[in-house]
Amino acid sequence: MALMRDLNQYLQKRGERWHYVRRVPKQYDAFDNRVTVRKALRTESLEVARKRRDELVIADDEYWVNISQNQGDYLSEKLKKNSYKDAMRRYEAAKAIAMAHGFLYKPIGELAKVQTSDILNRLEVLEAESVPRNIPSKDVVDAMLGTVVRPKISLSQAFELYCDEIASSELIGKSEAQKRAWRKVKSRAVNNFIVLNGDIAMTDITREHAKGFHKWWSQRIMPTDPNIKALSANSGNRDMGNLNKLYRQYWEYEGEEERTNPFRKLRFTDTGGKDVLHFSNEWVRLKILAPGVFKGLNHEAALIVYALIETGCRPSEIANLRSENICLNADIPHIRIRNAPNRQLKSKASARDLPLVGVSLKAMQQAPEGFPHYRDRTELLSASLMKAFKSRGLFPTPDHRIYSFRHSFEKRMLEAGVDYGLRCILMGHQNTRPSYGDGGSLTYRRDQLLKIMHPVLDGIII
Repeated sequence: MALMRDLNQYLQKRGERWHYVRRVPKQYDAFDNRVTVRKALRTESLEVARKRRDELVIADDEYWVNISQNQGDYLSEKLKKNSYKDAMRRYEAAKAIAMAHGFLYKPIGELAKVQTSDILNRLEVLEAESVPRNIPSKDVVDAMLGTVVRPKISLSQAFELYCDEIASSELIGKSEAQKRAWRKVKSRAVNNFIVLNGDIAMTDITREHAKGFHKWWSQRIMPTDPNIKALSANSGNRDMGNLNKLYRQYWEYEGEEERTNPFRKLRFTDTGGKDVLHFSNEWVRLKILAPGVFKGLNHEAALIVYALIETGCRPSEIANLRSENICLNADIPHIRIRNAPNRQLKSKASARDLPLVGVSLKAMQQAPEGFPHYRDRTELLSASLMKAFKSRGLFPTPDHRIYSFRHSFEKRMLEAGVDYGLRCILMGHQNTRPSYGDGGSLTYRRDQLLKIMHPVLDGIII
């Protein structure tokens, strides 16, 4: 364990509770991009905090040592990646050279098991090439005698190949932020597996490794210590699913579809986490629409909040609106949720036209060009709004989120008797029933939304 300078090293108190805060050691910062490790110790007791701190120090030390020992020097990761590609090119070249001479490439271990005549035929070809004074190149000799070993690719190298080549089509149309989010959730699964098993070769991953990883997640989903927060089954399933997909698609890419996937059918029963609660009409009108409630908040962020209220949009959909999709001068002012050349919507059903009414209309009239400060910066928007709502007491309970506006919008439509099909369209949900027509004109949609619109107070400042 790291030598402690003082009894309370790595401990910080926030409010009444202790936290573990530790900078990543300089010798490891090339492969651990966290810079600072921060974890809530979930206790007000200094004695308990010290014990939990000690366990985390040991765990972090072992993690960094394990990575450095099992993966080699992370500082040369790019060189490792390139060396694998170079070795693979040499292996493929050996197969091609053998084929050009009329033979299938066979590793030397397999050659020892074939008929002697096959080996003699290969030697005869090499001897023929040496007459009168030509000496076969080392590449030809290696190819004919099977001495080029197929390189093993580690899990981390396979993941890089997966991101760069195998699954590259999944990134078409995504923004830079979406690409980072796509990679982040998949790299989490890979990194978690490596922490537990080391960066082992893809050929060496067994069912036992997969079962061990499943058990590792099980202990985090159902911890025996009541002071440790349980993680969701969905998080565990996401890691298992991402490793399953990586393994399957890598070996399909290599032409070995028949390999049994060690991660197959390893899942957790997801009983569902806490639902995101809706805001009541009274709460929105008395608290969130109160005059001056967002004073001091970035103006674009405040406008986005108002735009969410009467549209039910996802925050990312409003934050990434382009000026060409903000139609304020139309007969029915509306916004168009569409794919952009460098940004994908969540699903095909997410594309829709939404009339603007009430406070959302007033907000968008102040943002005809959209919200450039938060464009493709949804994480910044989320953090800013969460901080603003908590500091201003705008969440009725700890389980409320900014997404509560979206749930409120849907609930208000349901209670107002808005047609199911139209509700699906306005929410950007897939309609599970047969679809007839286009969901109605903008005039019809606006009239339906007027049924649920919050009154706009005279004193509100937008």
